[in-house]
Formats: sequence, C-alpha cells, structure tokens
Amino acid sequence: MAEKQTIVETVEVNETIEKAKDFWAKFSKPIIYVGSAMILLIGGWYAYLNFVKVPNNEKAAELIFPAEQLFDKMTQGGFNKDSINMVLNGGGPVTTGVLKLINNYGGTTAGNRAHFIAGACYLYSGDFNNAVKHLKDFSTNATQVQTSAYLLLADAYSELKKNDDALEYYKKAVAVNSKDEFMTPEALFKAGLFADATGKSKEAIEFFKRIKEDFPKSGHATEVDKYLARLGMIE
Repeated sequence: MAEKQTIVETVEVNETIEKAKDFWAKFSKPIIYVGSAMILLIGGWYAYLNFVKVPNNEKAAELIFPAEQLFDKMTQGGFNKDSINMVLNGGGPVTTGVLKLINNYGGTTAGNRAHFIAGACYLYSGDFNNAVKHLKDFSTNATQVQTSAYLLLADAYSELKKNDDALEYYKKAVAVNSKDEFMTPEALFKAGLFADATGKSKEAIEFFKRIKEDFPKSGHATEVDKYLARLGMIE
C-alpha cells in the first residue's frame, strides 16, 4: 500500500515538473522581459536620483543663493527696478538670474523657490500676468510662505481686475493654516479690505469678525472696528 502511494506521489511530482516546464517554455520570454524591464526601471530611477536629481539640487541651490540674498534685501528695504532686473536676469552680484535657473533647474527645490521670487519681482515691477504665471507654479509645505504666495497671487489678480480670482486666492491664503497667529489675521484683513472695496459687504464683515473672534491679540483686532462700524456692525 505504501509502495503504491509512493508511486502515485512520484507521478504527481513528475506531472507538476512537466507542467512547470511547459509553463516556463510558454512564458519564459515575457517573464524575462518584464523582470528585465522592472530591473531597468528601478536601476534607472536609482541612477537618476543619485547622478542627476541630487547633483542638480545641489547645483541649483548654489546658483540661487546670490539671487535669494538680494531678494531678501529687497523685501526689507524695498524693490527697485535695477535690483529686480538683477534677480530675474542676473548681473552684478547675481551670476545666475532666477529665470535662467527655472529654465535649467525647474524641477529642483531651488527651481521651485525661483518661481516664488520671480512672481514677487514681477508683481512689484507691474508685470501682473507674469507674476500670476510664476506664483501659480510655486508650492510649498511651509505654511507661512504658501500663505504669502497666495496673497501675492490675489494682489496680482486684483491689479488685473479679475476680482473673483483675487477673492478666491485671498480665501485660499486664509485657509492655509487657521492657527497661524501672524499670517492668517493678515490674510483675513486683506481679504476683508478687498471684499469691502468690491462691494461684497457680507463677506467683508465675516472676514473682519473672524479677526476679532479668532485672533483678538493680533495687530488688526482693534483696527477692524472702524470697518465693522462703517459696515453697520458696531454702533
């Protein structure tokens, strides 16, 4: 009985081996091709990461540094035509302008920051369409910077008389981080002023009231009283 069982098991094993051989004969090429493709894909990504992306990020960070330094000085001391031109196109202490950096290293972290810088420079130089273009290409997880970017976008749209777009981005600026006690009341105040100026009184009241209720210690908390009074909310 045991001998018969052994024979049966041997036959089953042989059949399994034969089926495996048949399967491999039929599908070995597709399996090899798919496996090779996966290896190439993983290897290609590893090579890109280590030999392209990382070096590009490092090079872009090095190139943008002088432009960022000059831009920081402008944000503190005021924007002027010559400095804006140097930041955008290079010149003086700036060896590589942010526009060239965007073209050559647009996919890097520094390239992303370059969009913010370019957008702000275009806004302050009065080129509002290019300001919108670059600011919309910028994004970051740093909430205060993202709030600033949305506020600049809203300002650019307001200058273009695109009031619906402007209000949308003022609202986006408000929504980035509702707990930020510096940037959020600033965004609410600007949103309120814009809504009031464009005849959206109800929304203006809501923005101003949020400052008083959610950010009573902010610099705008007492300032909004005069706007609320004019809108009939305070006697």
